[in-house]
Amino acid sequence: MGVVGKVALTAVGLVLVVAGVVAVRTATFEAPAAVDPKAANLASARPVDVARAAAHLGEAVRFQTISHQDPAEDQPAEWDKLHAWLQSTYPEAHKVMTREVVAGHTLVYTWPGSNPALPPIVLMAHQDVVPVTPGSEGSWSHPPFDGVVAGGSVWGRGAIDDKGSLVTLFEALDGVAASGFKPVRTVIVVSGHDEEVRGVGARAAAALLKSRNIKAQFVLDEGMVVVADHPVTGQPAAIIGTAEKGYATMKVVAPAVGGHSSAPPKDTGVATLSRAVLAITDKQFPMKFQGPGADMLKAIAPHAKPVVKVFAANTWLFSPLLVDVTAKTPAGAAMLHTTIAPTMLKGSPKENVLPQDATAWINYRIAPGDTSTTVMARAKDAVGDLPVQLSWTKTPDEPSAVSSTESDAWKTIAGLAADESKAPVVPGLVTAGTDSRYMGGVATDVYRFQPLVLKVEDTKMIHGTDEHVSLANVERMVRFYQRLVETAAAR
Repeated sequence: MGVVGKVALTAVGLVLVVAGVVAVRTATFEAPAAVDPKAANLASARPVDVARAAAHLGEAVRFQTISHQDPAEDQPAEWDKLHAWLQSTYPEAHKVMTREVVAGHTLVYTWPGSNPALPPIVLMAHQDVVPVTPGSEGSWSHPPFDGVVAGGSVWGRGAIDDKGSLVTLFEALDGVAASGFKPVRTVIVVSGHDEEVRGVGARAAAALLKSRNIKAQFVLDEGMVVVADHPVTGQPAAIIGTAEKGYATMKVVAPAVGGHSSAPPKDTGVATLSRAVLAITDKQFPMKFQGPGADMLKAIAPHAKPVVKVFAANTWLFSPLLVDVTAKTPAGAAMLHTTIAPTMLKGSPKENVLPQDATAWINYRIAPGDTSTTVMARAKDAVGDLPVQLSWTKTPDEPSAVSSTESDAWKTIAGLAADESKAPVVPGLVTAGTDSRYMGGVATDVYRFQPLVLKVEDTKMIHGTDEHVSLANVERMVRFYQRLVETAAAR
């Protein structure tokens, strides 16, 4: 046999070996984070008064607890009215829980368990909402702060984010307390008042719990939902956030000599700033098929087309292809790397005046594995010797740790999510921010999930126009929280 024949035979052999490895790994592939609801020993569901819960959510929407970028625009009296309403609307829950207020309007409730040696559970839902874009009010089907119940839904700002969670959680707690349930494990409820802008309340609540040496079994906050039409399968999938990205905003300043625009220097501050911003954004963080974003695809692979399972079972071979496929949408790409987004610019106050400095703000969402230190180093390397100054607008929030998908806490929450949704449960990465990012010192396992069923298209209304939640979702959320408390706090 000639050299060419030997090379060809060797190549065929290698192909057969690779194919064999791929076949074996695919055949033996098991989805990570798989759960068995039966093994979770879940509490039974109690009847839900959906009309009552919906009416209460509508009432809560009417309190205009709007967090503005400038706190001077907030209306503290609206939070006071919401607090009084909670106490009068949910008397049974308030009989069994102690209530504390920190940082002005953040609420911390404690329902003591009979065994204080057991780590407590922490449930979170924030009180504040984002503003409605001025001039868009007429585009709403119902006025955004009227809390209308119509067409099988509750309409208004906060119906989902996050008064939907707050109200349904209290509906569940009130009902459980009225039933005579006695928790073995302590239940703590943390409700931040400024999640949408500053998170001061959640930080204060976390500091309070840490000062008491509380180490919870788990923390559960908003973050992910049951997606009715998951992009990979086209079928429902319950996504539970096991981590969330860090948050940081970089200020880029290009000092310059001001003056009249009729005699500009060779390099103006705006030109220098433009080159710096482009240099930073051109030096993108590489996308990697790893972490919670990759875990989501691996976990859903057995429920997708066979080729997806082949790819997921053999990331050693197909990672580049998986990255390319996942990154076809901005949301998919965001799951795989730290993102860089220039958002604001400032130059001269007048069109014919050269600015004495030009400034840009760049927002980063930092993926697990990166830090604000590595982000700053990468930006400085990108701008090189350009005469610009880089700094953080405030201390960055680092990415969270990745919570377990094997712990008892995961088995309870994921098992309940699977039982309620009848859908596969998969871990995921929250690319936005939640108040739970401050709870890393309170619990090792911090999960982010609302038991809502939404289509991908539906998620656009969150922070947008016509925010609303269906009565079916209201019922589902009350039932989920009721079963979660009666399962997790009973042992």
